[in-house]
Amino acid sequence: MSTPAYVVVTPSRNEEEHLQRTIDSMVEQTLRPQKWIIVNDGSTDKSGEIIDRAARENPWIKALHRADRGFRKAGGGVIEAFYDGYAVLGAEGWDFIVKLDGDLSFAPSYFADCLERFRHDDKIGIGGGTICSAASGGHDPESQGDPPFHVRGATKIYRRACWEAIGGLLKAPGWDTVDEVKANMLGWTTCSFPDMKVTHYRFAGDADGSWKNWVKNGRANYITGYHPAFMLFKCVSRLMERPRGVAAAGLFWGFFGGYFQNVPQVEDRDLIKYLRQQQIRRLTFRDSLWTRGTRR
Repeated sequence: MSTPAYVVVTPSRNEEEHLQRTIDSMVEQTLRPQKWIIVNDGSTDKSGEIIDRAARENPWIKALHRADRGFRKAGGGVIEAFYDGYAVLGAEGWDFIVKLDGDLSFAPSYFADCLERFRHDDKIGIGGGTICSAASGGHDPESQGDPPFHVRGATKIYRRACWEAIGGLLKAPGWDTVDEVKANMLGWTTCSFPDMKVTHYRFAGDADGSWKNWVKNGRANYITGYHPAFMLFKCVSRLMERPRGVAAAGLFWGFFGGYFQNVPQVEDRDLIKYLRQQQIRRLTFRDSLWTRGTRR
């Protein structure tokens, strides 16, 4: 079997402190991408200079600069930046496409090992490493409560056939759940690889603050089409998380506020129906996306 070809797009906004680590990790890969598009999403720090220098030194890296919109656009902004980079790729002969954040580091064999896992299981449509906190030295997973089908948005690898089947990414909060649910609905497997660790230098939600981050997550769950009963269960399960009540209240307001504010949900009603069926199965202790042994 020929060596799989992959391409990478990295949306980056104000990552001056961490971006060079990501660049160094990619340059050291034993299997490098065909092309890596780093999108400077209107950074006001020195991120643009770091990206330009990397592009000058490595012909397979391309810098792309977007104008500063003047504010962070939660969820949708990063995907808009991603798609600007995606447009530059064109229809080249890649087998996998990667959405990669600019505040990570990983082992030199990371992508070679991940793609080998895809090669051994042709049903895996979306995969990626396990995100670990820099505070733990890159050893402990950043989140212990992710469902087995979830791949963190910071490092997502899409098999081309799966990418085309799901129709790409939603340009709104919830994009990193919609893609996985739709892939599973269409018969693909999605999973993180526990033994392939990625060090994350900025904890998820740090840029927005704890309250805003939980509200954003609740709104993403609303947009995705979560069942209200499942969402109530999720809020209750977060009541004791420190600071106590913040996570539960933020999720509740973000989700149920979507109804009051008439926020649009995903237009794929079959997808919402499938997701809600799986969530009801989860609540009634039956086999579902949450109980299948999909981690590899």
